Amino acid sequence: SLQGSWRSRGSSAVERALQYTAGQKLHGFTVKEVTAVPDLFLTAVKLSHDATGAQYLHAARDDSNNLFSVQFRTTPMDSTGVPHILEHTVLCGSQRFPCRDPFFKMLNRSLSTFMNAFTASDYTMYPFSTQNAKDFQNLLSVYLDAVFFPCLRELDFWQEGWRLEHETPTDPSSRLVFKGVVFNEMKGVFSDNERLYAQHLQNKLLPDHTYSVVSGGEPLAIPDLTWEQLKHFHATHYHPSNARFFTYGDLPLEQHLQQIEEEALSKFERTEPNTAVPPQTHWDKPRVDHVTCRPDALAPDPIKQNTLCMSYLLGDITDTFEAFILSLLSSLMISGPNSPFYKALIEPEIGSDFSSSVGFDGSTRQASFTIGLQGMAEDDTETEQIEALLHKIEIQMKHQSTSFGLALASYIASCWNHDGDPVQLLKISENVSRFRQCLKENPRYLQDKIQHYFKDNAHRLTLTMSPDERFLEKQAEAEEQKLQQKIQNLSDADHKDIYEKGLQLLAAQSTTQDASCLPALKVSDIEPIIPYTPVQPGTAGGVPVQYCEQPTNGMVYFRAMCNLNSLPEDLKIYVPLFCSVITKLGCGELDYRQQAQRIELKTGGMSVSPQIIPDTADLDLYEQGIILSSSCLERNLPDMFQLWSDIFNSPRFDDEQRLRVLVMMSAQELSNGISYSGHMYAMTRAARTLTPTADLQEAFSGMDQVRFMKRIAEMTDLTSVLRKLPRIKRHLLNPENMRCAVNATPQKMSEAAGEVERFIGNIAANRKERKPVRPTVVEVRPLDPQAGSSASRKLISEPHFKPCQMKTYFQLPFNVNFVSECVRAVPFTHTDYARPELHPDVVGFPWRSRVGASRKVYPARH
Repeated sequence: SLQGSWRSRGSSAVERALQYTAGQKLHGFTVKEVTAVPDLFLTAVKLSHDATGAQYLHAARDDSNNLFSVQFRTTPMDSTGVPHILEHTVLCGSQRFPCRDPFFKMLNRSLSTFMNAFTASDYTMYPFSTQNAKDFQNLLSVYLDAVFFPCLRELDFWQEGWRLEHETPTDPSSRLVFKGVVFNEMKGVFSDNERLYAQHLQNKLLPDHTYSVVSGGEPLAIPDLTWEQLKHFHATHYHPSNARFFTYGDLPLEQHLQQIEEEALSKFERTEPNTAVPPQTHWDKPRVDHVTCRPDALAPDPIKQNTLCMSYLLGDITDTFEAFILSLLSSLMISGPNSPFYKALIEPEIGSDFSSSVGFDGSTRQASFTIGLQGMAEDDTETEQIEALLHKIEIQMKHQSTSFGLALASYIASCWNHDGDPVQLLKISENVSRFRQCLKENPRYLQDKIQHYFKDNAHRLTLTMSPDERFLEKQAEAEEQKLQQKIQNLSDADHKDIYEKGLQLLAAQSTTQDASCLPALKVSDIEPIIPYTPVQPGTAGGVPVQYCEQPTNGMVYFRAMCNLNSLPEDLKIYVPLFCSVITKLGCGELDYRQQAQRIELKTGGMSVSPQIIPDTADLDLYEQGIILSSSCLERNLPDMFQLWSDIFNSPRFDDEQRLRVLVMMSAQELSNGISYSGHMYAMTRAARTLTPTADLQEAFSGMDQVRFMKRIAEMTDLTSVLRKLPRIKRHLLNPENMRCAVNATPQKMSEAAGEVERFIGNIAANRKERKPVRPTVVEVRPLDPQAGSSASRKLISEPHFKPCQMKTYFQLPFNVNFVSECVRAVPFTHTDYARPELHPDVVGFPWRSRVGASRKVYPARH
């Protein structure tokens, strides 16, 4: 995960930042605090802007993937979706860059590794990241101008927010309807029962202020927003006095400060934003409420579609230690099969899975904890668990990811938004040490917290949700009523105006935009050589192993690929199920609870997933298999490989009840995911008839798999499924079909190599040469032709596969449609490959990925 993520610039960025001192003046800013954060290998520099009071945090770290983010506290008092529509509209052109959609015009003028914007319940954030210094300056100019000096044209408000328009804009006799990007997006959001429930839960638990409304916009309230209100909200909320700037990485802080001051902040004076969220008044007795939703035709059990949750209001998130304890406590109560709520609610099959709202939520001014179930019919903490969670925190601190800056920006956003100390939030090991001390002084420390926050807490909401057969019908009726209210007040002049504006918008959308005002990278701005990552090929017990030395910060990463060429065809559809349960059924001497505890205590997680890799030179060839993946702290290397050995040698396939619980959870997750990831399902399905790879991808992760898992979940007896698992295991967990990769520090690599050797020796009894089944193994390709290694991969051909175009329609119970068209193109090494790859950006294709969305966060999309 570290490849290309580190670079040296003489002295380290961390050391350079330590030279700053409190009180120092830098480009209109004053340094408030300089703090070394060794846990995260960074130096935090906190500043404030002298003229406007804008807050600034810089995290200096030796990471080349530099990030910028600006966030504003946006606290609406109605559900018109004003912060969400504003987030979309500021991306439609600004004073210096007046072309429409400058953010996404920058995609093919930039080397950004991330670009997006998010609307949360009480803040709006605009982050980007890039590894190129010139690109950082270009993107910073575009972002600053967008948020502080947007055009906010009325035409953009109609397009992004809402408008009345003829169904066919060129036909004035066609009926008037509501249109608008955010209007339709939010209809899609609330067609997802989980998100609908989560929204109701927050609105009803925190009814006093901004959390009682829908920041993203309630579809029937969105048409109440006016263009004037949008501009007023921007003027009051998108001001430096209400802003928090965050930068991260190895680029010099002073360059950022100078550019931000010159291009934006120097043009403003201090204001009093008046956007603070007051504490919610505590209830003197618990409340109960009920909401309805659409029925889910794909639910694992059609008669079990009710959701019930109890939600508790907790403490203020700006008390970082208390928030840390409450987050830890909630994990102890719900995480994994050893947690009390899992034992009490999931295993007796009272529900098919925890509700997605379950757990600690620190995204609001006062945190909350929710426990509850979905898929229902109508009708003491162990020390080892605490150690397992503290171990998990240690791993999270040490694990380096390429998007670490973005993760950090998201992690501090809510606390900082309410004037909590973001630097305190980063001192994770301090919190762990303090917690251990509290436990030492009072062994009943956690029990006392449970008594205070749960047993004695009257601010508790019990919210139930059940399906209503007429739910979508009622929604459509309400929308029609709202539409008629708007239409009946229109004069003839208004009707004419609507028609002309519709044509005007259509013309604007059809006009080719001149993007020459936007900055662009030149070839000379780009490093001509891609950093080379050296790998060392080797073998262990006849199994190919790739060793890669990296600054992994005391972690060891292990991956293995096992092909499934010998697996009988009738078992193939079961591969995703096998992957999801093989690490959760128990192994060796450990039952599934002990195994889960051991994995938590000794590793950063162990996972198995299907893997389909298309060939780089031929669209009709592919490699098929499963990927085994895990990581651990260096001290736990033998324990991690012992767990893998037990999974290979003696997995437990004797507990039908446990399998049923896992099947129901898996089927429920797949069903829940369709309305949220419908575009991905549409793309997978559209591609299936074009290449053999895509056909198998549909079987493993498309609608075929969703329907298959629904059938399995509906079976009254899973014995036949249970019997298939050992058969699959014999074909898949076979060292004969395996290759491995290890990433570790240079100092630990020889020890890691020894452990891999021991692991392969331990599982040698599973080794058996098996003949491939129907698909033909046509080619054995070397893994790395330049390395001179004997390691190879076996490519599969489907001789009877004939590409064809096929149209498919799935009727789903959502009022949102997902459409995909797929074209068979050329393989990676073909000379024309770059052309279709570049094409969507060059022609301004209006697809925007839904990246990084978390609960009640609405990313910018078209």
